[in-house]
Amino acid sequence: MVGSGVYYGAAPGEADEYRDASVAIIGGANSAGQAALHFAGTAARVTMLIRGESISLGMSQYLVERVEAHARISVRTNTRLIRAGGSPHLSEIEVSGPGGDETIDVDGLFLLIGGDPLIATVANWLDVDGRGFLLTGPDLPRGSGPGRWSLEREPGLLESSVPGVFVAGDVRHGSIKRVASAVGEGAMAVALVHNHLSSQTAR
Repeated sequence: MVGSGVYYGAAPGEADEYRDASVAIIGGANSAGQAALHFAGTAARVTMLIRGESISLGMSQYLVERVEAHARISVRTNTRLIRAGGSPHLSEIEVSGPGGDETIDVDGLFLLIGGDPLIATVANWLDVDGRGFLLTGPDLPRGSGPGRWSLEREPGLLESSVPGVFVAGDVRHGSIKRVASAVGEGAMAVALVHNHLSSQTAR
């Protein structure tokens, strides 16, 4: 039902489309909290579904306080989605929580649960962390062998385990996972590439 009431992410303009409606959000990190507050400005009801025991585990405290204080936002912890239904548009979801299974009437369902890095083409070439995000700069392990930084010089801030290959954006280990920071890293990577190429030419 993606595109018919089920969406990955939540664009700011979506709130106007769900004015006086019922919205469910899956996720418990900052992006989910921000989306819940945004929708709560126009929607009649916003329900957050979180698999964990508390929104405090993955959300900044300032957002936790605002979410918990908002009269139109309800938070359901230890809860997971079982089913989404409706024809032709989403009209209900079934969830499983501490009280058992329950059907909730909703007009929109927004998934803000993060994602896996898409690194299939470089996974065996560049070094990654335990979750599959690309390691760069000071996070690179030192020493000899595949995936290790073995040069005498320090790696550039966004430089990968392969000298001269730079990484920017959400796929990088330790990135903030925000558009503005990804754009900034991209601009920085361009400057680092120019510096790297200049140093190679100088040799």
